[in-house]
Amino acid sequence: MNNIHRGLSPAELPAPEAAAALNAAPGRLGHLEPVAVVDIGSNSVRLVVYEGLTRSPTPIFNEKVLCGLGRHVATLGRLEDASVALALESLARFHALSRQIGVGSIHVIATAAVREASNGSKFVEQVEAIVGHKIRVLDGAEEAELSAYGVIAGIHDPDGIAGDLGGGSFEVVDIRGDGIGTGETLPLGGLRLQDLAGRSMKRAEKLVVDAIGDSKVLADGRDRDFYAIGGTFRALARLHMAQCGYPLHVTHGYEIGAAEALEFVRLVRRVKPDSLDSIDAVSSARRDLLPYGAMVVEHVLRRSEPRRIVMSALGVREGLLYTLLDEAGRKSDPLLAACAELSFLRSRSPAFARELCSWTDKFLESTGLDETAEERRLRHAACLLADIGWRSHPDYRGEHSLNIIAYASFTGIDHPGRAYLALAVFYRHAGLVDDHLSPRIRELASARMIDRARILSGALRVAYLISGAMPGVIDKADLAVEHRTVVLHLPGELAKLSGPRVLTRLKQLARLIGRKAEIVTSD
Repeated sequence: MNNIHRGLSPAELPAPEAAAALNAAPGRLGHLEPVAVVDIGSNSVRLVVYEGLTRSPTPIFNEKVLCGLGRHVATLGRLEDASVALALESLARFHALSRQIGVGSIHVIATAAVREASNGSKFVEQVEAIVGHKIRVLDGAEEAELSAYGVIAGIHDPDGIAGDLGGGSFEVVDIRGDGIGTGETLPLGGLRLQDLAGRSMKRAEKLVVDAIGDSKVLADGRDRDFYAIGGTFRALARLHMAQCGYPLHVTHGYEIGAAEALEFVRLVRRVKPDSLDSIDAVSSARRDLLPYGAMVVEHVLRRSEPRRIVMSALGVREGLLYTLLDEAGRKSDPLLAACAELSFLRSRSPAFARELCSWTDKFLESTGLDETAEERRLRHAACLLADIGWRSHPDYRGEHSLNIIAYASFTGIDHPGRAYLALAVFYRHAGLVDDHLSPRIRELASARMIDRARILSGALRVAYLISGAMPGVIDKADLAVEHRTVVLHLPGELAKLSGPRVLTRLKQLARLIGRKAEIVTSD
């Protein structure tokens, strides 16, 4: 690595040193050991390798194969040979990939198709021989519980019913904060409905009505959220986004009001999938299951009367990882954890980013502006992300940062919150004007959130100018509103940091809150 420090790239190094440099992977969190989850579902078999066991685990590899293990389990009672062969072939590949990636621990789980099939135990033996690990075949209660933990892991302070629609079953469970209530496994799922109904939508609907009508969990969902989990639900969300021209193509945290959702699923049920506008947003392999997913959503809406549907990209796999965390890990904030990690990987000084949180705390308190706990949380996240675009060309740092934040794999945040973070960091680089900003991202944020993003960015623009993005300065340079004036105190040696440009930025900040500006220096 000494050659790297002398300015040589890995391409210029001798082979052993080049390998060591590349293996160091400075773009990853080096203290973490990759962890993998293999999820053997009724429709798909999937491998997800995560960077490590953290509160907000980031996937570094994700692959699925639609094996259709549960395609005829309901009627034949067994896994079909062709599906088993494809699954075993895929699992052998996943095992080899896990070793190649350097996975430290691997967790293999199986759900409805395997637990219900007469030859499920034989399949389990075959899989265990391939991967060299015990398979955990989840019963319905365990699957519902892990789905609930997935929602808790990815949704900030949830309150509602989680519904995980797989190929062979539909798990529903009540969630309030970090508490899990009653759960149920309903005999639904796209492949199961296709199988039992013989592709007759009328017979399928009777099965859905009977199962959902008996659900006591769904009956407790009125005026709360319904958290939709599973590939079919995600496909419906992507289709809805495309039909509406939604500006942010991130399914996690996507919200649809109950009335709008009901109209949309009726449309999906009424026409053939391939005739729907923007159907290309859904993979061809998922399209046949869309009407069944739409049918389930319609009767969930009728039974539970939720206020909205909220998409959760996190489910059983992430719920499993959540259960492996210690108590402190579970209680940590997934958004702030992810932002701190990104700050560590991309900021000039992560320590300075942390200082910004407390520095802006004092400033906001002095302004007298009211701030909710959620707004404070988002402000801290924006402070941690404020410098992640510094390596970009100066003219594009704002735009580049906005795109990174808007499309980052953050959890614990909704789409308006993403817009706030993206706008705050955009303004911090591009200035407090919208000349080069696409209006689409602003559509997601309220006027209040845009105003708060501008105020925060105004403060950040002062902080970066007097600190050079390095720690140990702003904790001595107070910024506060005093007698209707925004005052920046630069005591002692910090007085040398004053100047016309600093005052200009201070005045820009002061105008946002209707105040004058002043720099005070002292010995």
